Amino acid sequence: MRYGFTTGSCAAAAAKAAAYMLLSGAEKQEITIETPKGINYHARLTDIQREELWVKCGVIKDGGDDPDITTGAHIFAKVAYGKKGETGIEIDGGIGVGRVTKPGLDQPVGNAAINHVPREMIHREVGEVCRFFDYTGQLKIEISVPEGERLAEQTFNPRLGITGGISILGTSGIVEPMSSRALIDTIKVELNQRRAEGQDSVIISPGNYGMDFMKKAYHYDLDQSVKCSNFIGDTIDMATDMGFKRLLLAGHIGKLVKVAGGIMNTHSREADCRMELLAAFSFRAGVEPHDIHKLFECVTTEEAVRLLKKSGKLDIVMKSIVERICYYMEKRSKGKLHVDCIIYTNELGELAKSEGAEKWFIL
Repeated sequence: MRYGFTTGSCAAAAAKAAAYMLLSGAEKQEITIETPKGINYHARLTDIQREELWVKCGVIKDGGDDPDITTGAHIFAKVAYGKKGETGIEIDGGIGVGRVTKPGLDQPVGNAAINHVPREMIHREVGEVCRFFDYTGQLKIEISVPEGERLAEQTFNPRLGITGGISILGTSGIVEPMSSRALIDTIKVELNQRRAEGQDSVIISPGNYGMDFMKKAYHYDLDQSVKCSNFIGDTIDMATDMGFKRLLLAGHIGKLVKVAGGIMNTHSREADCRMELLAAFSFRAGVEPHDIHKLFECVTTEEAVRLLKKSGKLDIVMKSIVERICYYMEKRSKGKLHVDCIIYTNELGELAKSEGAEKWFIL
């Protein structure tokens, strides 16, 4: 699969090109930068605007084969001369680049959401141009993304308190197709932000499955939880390292039954033993052999749950599964987290919960 380049790489390339055109007086159609990964990025420039005191140009984001919502976005950099007598490179965000409003993120409150690695890239690339032309004055750089505010609605930015646009991101400068690292980094940002706000308890969930049930049963909006996707083990590790004391995992039986088998990455390509685990817990609960045999023929866990309900053993099976989920979560945290769990289906609602789960929702 083809890799792409981050918004940070695009911003650095556009800034370098604009600085070159401003200091040289010559127009440039393409530019090359080196990403932190050590891979060169050869960027074509678009929408070049040149004035005496500033130059602005853009790079079209290419995320490669990764399903990146910013692919096709225009990442612009405007480079202008600063005040006479001033030195250095100043970086800020313009239209479509988010602004940080909550603590705990990569940038302090009030700053443009241009993370530190892209800032370092811009400083390095523009600094190289300044040295080439022996320019020692000040340059002011503004990064903008015309589509940024619209695109941000499809990202975690509104949840994180980043308003007005997307973030300029990237640690390697490269977008790896279906990058699990990017997802884990997003989870880490959310956890870190909550710790920065003084929270020592966190609710995590693989997604928004069961949102209506959680609102009805516990008056809790599942969208407020930290979305751990399939990375339950990694999320527990990060929460433990950050000093959280309590963690509640809430989710659909189809994902969480895997955790009852000690599986901490629940993606189907990593492990798909849902029916085997349900069969094992059912056998332990005394479910009749012919019903256990039928479990292996079930395509979905919803179907399996209906079968167990008919057998009269659903409650005892689900209670046993929750206990085992909590056991493996506590084991993963090395006993440093007090853990709770709620499992449910869309059809039947709550299947089981740990003893202390309900206390999370009592004010």
